Amino acid sequence: MSDCPIGIFDSGLGGLSVYKELVNHIPNEQIVYFGDSGNAPYGPKSTEYIIQRSSEITEFLISKKCKLIIVACNTATAAAINHLRTNFDIPFIGMEPAIKPAAKATKTGSIGVLGTQGTFIGGHYQNTKAKYANNVNVVYRIASGLVEYIEQGEKDEEYITGLLTKYIEPMLLENIDHLVLGCTHYPFLSKDIQKIAGSDVTLVNPANAVVRHTTSVLKMAGMLNISENNRGDEFFTTGDIEKTKRIVDSITMRLYNIKPV
Repeated sequence: MSDCPIGIFDSGLGGLSVYKELVNHIPNEQIVYFGDSGNAPYGPKSTEYIIQRSSEITEFLISKKCKLIIVACNTATAAAINHLRTNFDIPFIGMEPAIKPAAKATKTGSIGVLGTQGTFIGGHYQNTKAKYANNVNVVYRIASGLVEYIEQGEKDEEYITGLLTKYIEPMLLENIDHLVLGCTHYPFLSKDIQKIAGSDVTLVNPANAVVRHTTSVLKMAGMLNISENNRGDEFFTTGDIEKTKRIVDSITMRLYNIKPV
């Protein structure tokens, strides 16, 4: 079982930010990644739809002999992870907005969260906020358009600067000193976000915590791969293969293969 791959899925390319951290920290693991770019974004879609797609993708990853699945999408985690854990006999690691470390570290008593509509209406966000940020001012913004921009794979500095400024400047007026990236797509915009937020604001990316948790679960289950004989990673996409390849090429030098689904 230890030499079986880890599965990762996302509504599109955003989960590659988790993939990047995963291969840096546990490089012996083979990864099978499923990007549902043809159906992105998940944020505005119904809970029923997201559960259906998450279940279908899970079945696909299980057919690839995955030993553990990372739901590398905040929206899919919020909508579907309880269903997946109930209906599939495999460990699942989900995403949560990193409110806890931001609330713990804030000096101003005010933090920001950028996310999708689906993330903010989900129980994971509400429960995490209630548990860890009762005494903190949490300023959240539904960042519509960011996922679509990243999925397009094109750079338009004027457009993305204007869009991010619209979301971030009102947060700065509330004196935030930490900004949580509540969608796995957003780390690909870290430089743009930091430029607008300023050096006094710390960006919080939950990918590192997800990788630490994944490593811990694998160790406890005796499934951590200690062999260095990696067979290469596999990427499957319902979207544009060339766009996926450009991003994968920019974040890894490992052997991999991309296939359409």
